[in-house]
Amino acid sequence: MRQGPTRRRVLSGLAAMAAAGGGFARVAPAAGRPAQAAGGPIRIGILHSLSGTMAISESTLKDVLLMLIDRQNRAGGVLGRRLEPVVVDPASSWPRFAQLATHLLEAEGVDVLFGCYASPSRKIVLPVLERLDGLLFYPAPYEGQEQSPHVVYLGATPQQQAVPTVDHLLSAEGGSVRRFYLLGTDDIHPRTVNTILAGYLQSRQVRREDFVIRYVPFGETDWRPVVADIRAFAHGGKTAVINTIAGDANLHFYRELVRQEVHASNIPVVALSIGEQELAAVDVTPLVGHLTAASYFMSLETPENDAFIRDWQDWIGDDLRVVSAAMEGCVIGFDLWVQAVQAARTSSAPAVREALADCRTRSLTGHDIGLDGLSMHVRKPLMIGEIQATGQMMPVWLSDGLIDPVPWSRWWRRGTRILSDGAFP
Repeated sequence: MRQGPTRRRVLSGLAAMAAAGGGFARVAPAAGRPAQAAGGPIRIGILHSLSGTMAISESTLKDVLLMLIDRQNRAGGVLGRRLEPVVVDPASSWPRFAQLATHLLEAEGVDVLFGCYASPSRKIVLPVLERLDGLLFYPAPYEGQEQSPHVVYLGATPQQQAVPTVDHLLSAEGGSVRRFYLLGTDDIHPRTVNTILAGYLQSRQVRREDFVIRYVPFGETDWRPVVADIRAFAHGGKTAVINTIAGDANLHFYRELVRQEVHASNIPVVALSIGEQELAAVDVTPLVGHLTAASYFMSLETPENDAFIRDWQDWIGDDLRVVSAAMEGCVIGFDLWVQAVQAARTSSAPAVREALADCRTRSLTGHDIGLDGLSMHVRKPLMIGEIQATGQMMPVWLSDGLIDPVPWSRWWRRGTRILSDGAFP
């Protein structure tokens, strides 16, 4: 498997130009609303946090989108028109996401939005999309229980990620885990995923006393009591932690695991929301053996992945920059959007939305990917990998092909009933 980078360098080229901005920055000059002109550029709004707690996950998504736009422009643009990125920084503020989405669609006249990561940012932008008939490509794994014609959901749903992960941990191959500590940020994604998992665990005959659900604030830095509680809970039997912590709070959590000598051999932690990008910021040596579950790992050896990594590191000017699952989602989404614009012969969001149903692209994992029916979700593989000393993941389990998204979980109501007795923390 590929042994990859564990640190980052200074951005270069277009990425540096975009990073220099504040709350709003044009990467290329524009006057008025040129996207409305037949021969003018097609404008793409990039709505990712470049500062605040979510920047650790989102800033690189802005970079990869700039690369994809630049590469497409070098190939002649789309419909003979240049693509023009318009970059903003919501700064990890949910109201700011809505304000800037409105600004991009109304004042800047962008044709499409690529952005959001944490679920509150997507939720608060959705009414803006509905009111202005916009289209958002959303790259992150998320909690499901949602479906909109205004959002293309590129990340994994719980049916594609959390549920198969629990199945693996319960199996002999996955360690025959019998107790689960469901730990996440006090937010929409972790609460929904954990409610679904609560229902699913009981359907798998895991007793209520054998799983704990706990939430922490965004940006939490003091993890001593949480890790101490995990250690105490693990005395009751073979235990795994399902991690849905968001943003840079993960750095502090994993450092505390090391301080309290929680090792993968005794209490494996399986992360659903972090990957290569977040791990690039920490010393991963003591974390070797802990797990992540994602639809993509940079260590995969496919022709598509090898070529993309070379292009990415060459474009960014850093042969140590990583590629993450959310970045792969951006690659899939951008290619589907380009195909849909070409098929529709227009960049108008309603026409592009209709054309998307017939579009397919080859993913970095080597699969042919397209939208699943009318749900606006994509079918994706799942892989579970062990963290290596390089910051890469060594796959230990791969799904048998692509998994259907099933955005509306059958376990949601059952989980809500289980936690309605006052035990929901």
